[in-house]
Amino acid sequence: MTNAAETSPTPVDPDAPAARPLSPGAFVQSDSALAGRLVERLGRIEVLLDEVVAQASALPDETCHHLLRAGGKRIRPVLVLLAAEFGTSDQIDVDRAAAAVELIHLATLYHDDVMDEAPMRRGAPSAHAVWGNSVAILTGDLLFARASLLTSMMGPEAVRLQSETFERLVLGQLHEFTGPVDGADPIEHYLAVLGDKTGSLIATASEFGLRFSGAPESLIAPLREYGEKVGVAFQLADDLIDLVSDGAKSGKRPGTDLREGVPTLPVLHVRADAAAGDPAAAAVVELLDADLSSDDALERARAALVAHPATARARQVAEAWAEDAVKALAAVPDGEVKDGLIEFARTAVSRVA
Repeated sequence: MTNAAETSPTPVDPDAPAARPLSPGAFVQSDSALAGRLVERLGRIEVLLDEVVAQASALPDETCHHLLRAGGKRIRPVLVLLAAEFGTSDQIDVDRAAAAVELIHLATLYHDDVMDEAPMRRGAPSAHAVWGNSVAILTGDLLFARASLLTSMMGPEAVRLQSETFERLVLGQLHEFTGPVDGADPIEHYLAVLGDKTGSLIATASEFGLRFSGAPESLIAPLREYGEKVGVAFQLADDLIDLVSDGAKSGKRPGTDLREGVPTLPVLHVRADAAAGDPAAAAVVELLDADLSSDDALERARAALVAHPATARARQVAEAWAEDAVKALAAVPDGEVKDGLIEFARTAVSRVA
């Protein structure tokens, strides 16, 4: 691992243009008027992100742009913009909100990669692998600060909402780190962690879009519920992608979560089955608990877990969370925006190979 004083090459060209934002075709028909508006707004937000993270000093400027230029789906900004379609969407505070939620998300990635000792992120070396833990943590802090600057421009309600979301993000990370208390259900604990770490910010993205476009307040509750549930579904799907993908979608080697000892839902299911007396599950657990430092051992454990019914059940749980997110939209007006939200919820799970 390098530190700031060393001269490792930067894996992302600092002079490269801002990353291309997610195509709105993932949410709405690509030839629709709504898609055209989203493309235009996302382009503006990419420019705003690039400007907001800029620093006068070379090192922090480089580190703050690192993950921004590495790409990303920009899911949270898109959800801000979609929710804003229920009001007057072309508002500067909507753009600020979309940029702020992406900066908060990016900041958590810098911190998570340090805690997880993850070597890669978005197909590039993680910041801590390039510059060391201290620089990566401080860069995450800088991005949180810039997100706070944006929300302060939006007024006290935005600051309150960001603060409450930030608290849930931190508590979710702490609860993941400490694990369930004695006697608690590990699966319930894990789902609650996902609600805090992923669902909370997606729910906030939806609320930001509504509040700062002047949309009806009656839409806040259903869209927040949608965001909470679709966030859990999305993260459950990510857990499965780590097991079954070729690495192109996740940007990391399949089975990385297993090697790092992350208790994802398939693992929790198979451990519960083993504890209940399932010999096939016990055999999988034995492989999971072995030394997974070698690629062969990791692949044996990964393949065995994928083949066990625990993984199929985990996918069913992800699908159920996605459908619950769709049901939360019952009170939302019909139309292209609602259809886009439904499509995103279902695509969040169907993207699993």
